[in-house]
Amino acid sequence: MASSRKVIELFYDVVSPYSWLGFEIMCRYRNVWNIDLKLRPAFLGGIMQGSGNKPPGLVPNKFLYMTTDLHRLAQYFQVPISPPADPFEAMFEKGSLSAMRFVAAVQEREVGGDKQVEQVSRELWMRIWSQDKDITQPASLSEAAMKAGLSASEVEELLKLSTSKEIKDKLKRSTQEALDHRAFGFPLAVCHVNGKAEVFFGSDRFELIAHCIGEKWMGPQPAAAKL
Repeated sequence: MASSRKVIELFYDVVSPYSWLGFEIMCRYRNVWNIDLKLRPAFLGGIMQGSGNKPPGLVPNKFLYMTTDLHRLAQYFQVPISPPADPFEAMFEKGSLSAMRFVAAVQEREVGGDKQVEQVSRELWMRIWSQDKDITQPASLSEAAMKAGLSASEVEELLKLSTSKEIKDKLKRSTQEALDHRAFGFPLAVCHVNGKAEVFFGSDRFELIAHCIGEKWMGPQPAAAKL
């Protein structure tokens, strides 16, 4: 008899390149491991404020290291990360609040899975962390959503919904739930195993996640590893 599927919640924000790495790996493994992956868009700015953490980009040595680190990680994980010309502006001045409210709106309206949430999130990451494009303006969100396969009428409705109290509160709840798991940054994977929540921060804990849920880590490309 097959063991029961383990639920893994992945809290993320598209302003975070490390979240992109964690997101892509978990999406690759969702049909390899016996898991039920639940995407949890949240707001990293709220996590930083709520936990009292300081973003790595604000510490000069960490910022320099991050630039080199992301280049290596992009190659290893095969995720097309190319930092924007002005990461400080993209991450801290512009931020991602409107983008994450938009993703929360997509999630609120999507029925029968999370394919739209996955694809819209990926397109937003592509814009900020691969193409050096804006993710804050309605036109930018529209372009990303239509590239993800949504229609113009769907996008118009989602843009309106994303500014509603309903969606603002939804994003706040998701962010607070991450804080309740003692989050201090993203990505945050919460593995529900035998009635207990096991929490993993970062994009370098996949071997431990696999061990925790009784699965095997096969590297960043599990499909290729199985051939």
